[in-house]
Amino acid sequence: MVKIGMIGGSGFDDPDFLTNMKTIKKGTPYGSLSSDLIVGKVDGVEVMLISRHGKGHRIRPSSVNYRANIWAMKDEGVTHIIATTACGSLREEIEPGHLVFPDQFIDRTTTRKSTFHEGDQVVHIAVADPFCERLRKVLIETAKAEGVVFHPKGTIVTIEGPRFSTRAESRMFRIWGGDIINMSTVPEAVLAREAGICYAVVAMSTDYDAWHESEEPVTWEMIATTMRKNVENVKRIFFQALPRITFTDCECRRAIENALV
Repeated sequence: MVKIGMIGGSGFDDPDFLTNMKTIKKGTPYGSLSSDLIVGKVDGVEVMLISRHGKGHRIRPSSVNYRANIWAMKDEGVTHIIATTACGSLREEIEPGHLVFPDQFIDRTTTRKSTFHEGDQVVHIAVADPFCERLRKVLIETAKAEGVVFHPKGTIVTIEGPRFSTRAESRMFRIWGGDIINMSTVPEAVLAREAGICYAVVAMSTDYDAWHESEEPVTWEMIATTMRKNVENVKRIFFQALPRITFTDCECRRAIENALV
């Protein structure tokens, strides 16, 4: 049985599009969730929403309890997660307003818990391809059908935050091969893989990062303005993709079997 989770930032915590909606308050072995779980249906497909940064964007990226959020979705039977994120562009061709479906990440976080398994249980999870290829394909095909401007792949750099990058850091990430940059994809993607959940990201380019000296330095107001314009495009992709997500025999769901030491 397919059950779709959506992890969203600002602009994606409005549940009005769901039918048979209810709110679930849930505790976890890893502490509190970012927000209550909102459950409902879209055209008969079961959907569960969580607001990554809490209602009103009150939780900074480093303080998000990624383990609790993913564990709760797994415990409630979620099989696939579509995550949304704002990102800065590290490439001229990825203009503000464009969508990106990343296929790789570079982890520049430093303080976050990136595994469920501690103590006597060690896990070496394989993340050579950290996003579900089958789920990415569904999103790409849907974006194409909807006529949305998008980039079918890219490397996303996740920094610790909450500050934005210096110009020197931004130029370095470009040299490393980064295409977009954010503060939230890691460890979310890694934990989803450990939990056996197919996971893919819809990244919204909101600005050119600090490397682009012809542009003004990035601000939160700039990000929020572009996100508001992009929300409807992302929602369209999400709604249209739902009935196409029918597979349950993905390798993502079995990755943990060969990772336990």
